[in-house]
Amino acid sequence: MSDVLIRVPAVLRPFAGDASELRVAAGSLAQVLERVAVRHPQLVPRVLTPDGQLRPFVNLFVDRTNARALQGLATEVPAGAVVSILPAVAGG
Repeated sequence: MSDVLIRVPAVLRPFAGDASELRVAAGSLAQVLERVAVRHPQLVPRVLTPDGQLRPFVNLFVDRTNARALQGLATEVPAGAVVSILPAVAGG
């Protein structure tokens, strides 16, 4: 299996064809997101800024580790890994 699993939170599912999970080929986190954008072009702009940086209030986890603690978008995502998109939740 050369794919990675991407878990999509409920708030972003309308931009992913209502899918809770997506599968794309492994690579760097940036490459994984590029592959997602091919099929779901409305999803990635909610994760990345227009200049291609991770939005401040969105976290991407590769398995159980926040990509910000690794190499950010340059983090290699091996086949079989799980990428979780976790937008920040605020409220009072």
